Amino acid sequence: MMNRRTILIRSIGLIAAAPAVSATFIAVAQAGKPAIFTGLIDGVGAGGYDLVAYFADNAARRGDAQITADHDGVTYRFASAANRDLFAANPERYLPAYGGYCAFAVANGYTAKIDPEAFTVADGRLFLNFSKSVRTRWLKEQAANIAKGDANWPAVLAK
Repeated sequence: MMNRRTILIRSIGLIAAAPAVSATFIAVAQAGKPAIFTGLIDGVGAGGYDLVAYFADNAARRGDAQITADHDGVTYRFASAANRDLFAANPERYLPAYGGYCAFAVANGYTAKIDPEAFTVADGRLFLNFSKSVRTRWLKEQAANIAKGDANWPAVLAK
């Protein structure tokens, strides 16, 4: 039976460990991660959002489950057939950097899931981030983060 002091000491230990536990969930530090992030909707890239709309409209638009295109074993959804056709004609133009993993995470040597609405289009590339607050951090040093992300990709998949 634990006394109050033991409970207090263990509680303090749990609170101190919380940031590490949180980082573990964010980092997804498992070996052999897939090259394309499909963790939000199984088998679907970019969380089901329209990749072409990021470029054409500078907006995050949900794709329609009935309007899809497959590329490298991943299904992508589009808001319109016209956007699907643009993607199908040149998928490499629209695919997110770093396989659709969080760009800030990759720049810092790990992988993390994304919020499809936390995006940036820069230098003709789509970068997705874990959250809008992480995107704000990404933007503060965007050029340096892109350079670090490019250097880390795809080696971070092995971590």
